[in-house]
Amino acid sequence: MAKNDFALAFNEVLEEKQLAKDIVVSAIESAMVSAYRRAVGASTAQHVEAKLDPETGFVTVYAEKEVVEDNVIDARTEVILEEARKVNPEVQPGDMLIVESTPADFGRVAAQTARQVIQQRIREAERSNQMQYFERQVGEIVSGLVQAINAQGVTIGLDMKAEGVMPNNQKIPGERLKLHDRIRAVVMEVKDGTRGPQIVLSRAHRNFLRRLLENEVPEIYHGIVEIRAISREPGARAKVAVSATQPGIDPVGACVGIKGVRIQAIVKELHDEKIDIIQWDQDPIVYISKAISPARVNGVYLVDNEGGRTATVVVGEDQLSLAIGRDGQNARLAAKLTGWRIDIKSLSEAAGDSLNKLQGDASLAAMLPVAVEQIPQITEILAKKAENRPITPEEYTALGQFVDRVERRTIQIKEDAAREVEERTSAARAEIPAAAFAMPLDQAGIKEHIFNILTEAGFETVGELMFAMKTDANRVLGLAGIGSKAIQNIEESLGALTFPEPEPVPEPEAVKAETEAPVAAEAVAVAVEPAPAEEMPGTKKPAEGKKEAKKVVEETEDENAKDGVSLDELFKMKPEIFQTPAAEDESDDKKKGKKVKKKGVALEFDEDLGEVVGRKKHKRGEGGGEDW
Repeated sequence: MAKNDFALAFNEVLEEKQLAKDIVVSAIESAMVSAYRRAVGASTAQHVEAKLDPETGFVTVYAEKEVVEDNVIDARTEVILEEARKVNPEVQPGDMLIVESTPADFGRVAAQTARQVIQQRIREAERSNQMQYFERQVGEIVSGLVQAINAQGVTIGLDMKAEGVMPNNQKIPGERLKLHDRIRAVVMEVKDGTRGPQIVLSRAHRNFLRRLLENEVPEIYHGIVEIRAISREPGARAKVAVSATQPGIDPVGACVGIKGVRIQAIVKELHDEKIDIIQWDQDPIVYISKAISPARVNGVYLVDNEGGRTATVVVGEDQLSLAIGRDGQNARLAAKLTGWRIDIKSLSEAAGDSLNKLQGDASLAAMLPVAVEQIPQITEILAKKAENRPITPEEYTALGQFVDRVERRTIQIKEDAAREVEERTSAARAEIPAAAFAMPLDQAGIKEHIFNILTEAGFETVGELMFAMKTDANRVLGLAGIGSKAIQNIEESLGALTFPEPEPVPEPEAVKAETEAPVAAEAVAVAVEPAPAEEMPGTKKPAEGKKEAKKVVEETEDENAKDGVSLDELFKMKPEIFQTPAAEDESDDKKKGKKVKKKGVALEFDEDLGEVVGRKKHKRGEGGGEDW
């Protein structure tokens, strides 16, 4: 191969297969090292390097050898001193040196190895691209040709030279595929295997029907019509609940198409599988009634309790088999579609059950006097039904009204009882301190064997045990090993516990400012900060005190008061400082020996007069002066 021929061919292959040049060169060099070790039988402990010239394709191998003076025993690991000094003139016998060790006939081995490495890298790149492509296709429809059919499933050839597998349980029952048939399927799963990606396909999954609807119905693809739920039994029947996201759109009509052209294309793809398109409704009663279609429903009665959500559907005698479907298929699909457990009854069967309820429950009968009056008529109609005598439409109407009255009242009673239990439970929980639910049960002081029994029963905190004792003590008493003495120990231990009071939540600054606002207003009106009585040169009379206070009020109305007292400081002042003038009068009179009648004068701002006035303070009981 000429000098540039190898480079041209090498680069062309790399570009065609989308491979990185440096990665392939590194892989070839690594393969050359392995080929050299196999060719000469070199040890893996010996350091060996290989260099590939991408322009010419020549490979040079370098190996680490020991330098010997004259006699080479093993050419694989030893090199004579004369040859070694051509590489490094300063080398001495006994040193280790890396020298060229390319075998004589290594060009053919190198070419063959390079070819194998490049082919391996090409296969790995193709598998990586396939993996990335089909990982993005999970949940989407792909098309392919049937390549093989065996006992395990069907092998389908896909794009990018990939192969997909459709297991037998993912095929549509009754569908017969032939070699070279072009079929569509949804990608269920993509796994990385030793021979490339393993792609699992399905035509039986409900997402296959979802994607077919998106392809055939533009309104679904663009989001104008939304698929709410799908329940499907492949090859037999499917139910699809749809709703419109915009007003004025008929979601069912959009899916069916003109003269059913859209839905017929999907039915043909699914091997004549029957598809019921129903309109989704927020009201579960309306939704369940439509899900039972094509059967007509007389009434739907819902019970939602701890055991699950159950819907009792009452249909006419002629609609019973249609509502249930072949082998219960229609009822089963409706239950999957709505998420409710559906119990279908005929009108006469429901009337018999309602009659038994009414006759067996005195409190229910007391609430339904009209239904009690109907009992003889209902009994007569049911007797005619049992004797296979004809029943008039009016009698069927009477049965429907009777069932509706009894069932609705029964549901209301259950809801009221459940609400009452919930309220009692909430009240019992509110009585237990919040700290109890954070306290571990081992801190309650209960005897060890009782504690072990409670822990095994699932009690972890003191609050859980207190709640169980308040709401359902029999739950604790019913545990194995718990008797009256154990209950007594539990009650005494719980009764002896004390829980810290919850810390008060600090008031926000805004709330605090609002609460102090009225006091602040009064403080501004009479804000005076006199010197202590000992330091004051003389005693002011009340009139002088009023003038001084009035002057201070006028000064403090300015934002930058001359005395430098800010509003925050005024809020902190104690009311006692406003009684200073009266207290000073009293102290001076005492010094002069005069008998002074105790009289308190308070300075306060009168809003009507617009000035500060002095008002006498009178004693109230033993408490002395008026509280500020």
